[in-house]
Amino acid sequence: MTEAITTSQRKTSFGDWFAQNWILVFIVVYGVWVWSPFLAPIFMRLGLETPANFVYWIYSFFCHQFAERSYFLFGENISYALSEIQSAGVTELTPLNLRRFIGNETMGWKVAWSDRMISFYGGIWLVTLLFYTIRNKIKKLPIWGFVLFLLPMFFDGITHTISDFAGPGQGFRSSNLWLARLTSFAFSRSFYAGDMLGSFNAWMRIITGLLAAVGLVWFGFSFLFSSDSE
Repeated sequence: MTEAITTSQRKTSFGDWFAQNWILVFIVVYGVWVWSPFLAPIFMRLGLETPANFVYWIYSFFCHQFAERSYFLFGENISYALSEIQSAGVTELTPLNLRRFIGNETMGWKVAWSDRMISFYGGIWLVTLLFYTIRNKIKKLPIWGFVLFLLPMFFDGITHTISDFAGPGQGFRSSNLWLARLTSFAFSRSFYAGDMLGSFNAWMRIITGLLAAVGLVWFGFSFLFSSDSE
């Protein structure tokens, strides 16, 4: 009987502790999951190909890992154009080949997240840290506000997907000629075309991913930590 009571007390104590600290548990556990893709290039740099390939494989279920939309570590640049990836040996630019290409000693090694996933999933982690510090001051985000935060990433993602049907480097989001004409070619060609860091496409993936992360966390925290009186 005493042992049963002790076990029950432990469960209650753990339940009380978790109820008070679940957000910290989330920050730690989710943080490990969201930043582990950066281990892949680190492992490759250290010559640990087996654990690196394991990380790439695990996160391939959550991300397309296209090389032209990913960051590279320990190389000449942080991102590369399709032409540079071709020069590295990916002569046939297919989605599968771009997904498989992880880099080399000169270019560095690909992070197992694409730039959008870093922005969105990483953004959720960072915004959670921020919102937790101001949780008692958060106003509720209405459902329409939540939708507005998600819409930019939805439209950016759907237009990327439609454009990709034409093939890597061939769709309307590859050249963004529509944007160049709309802005009277005010910016450089590297801004309009391609997916490298600094291009319109890259900026849109980063910005819309962060907006979606803010909306998701804000909407969730609105109900958990809102200081509004009902």
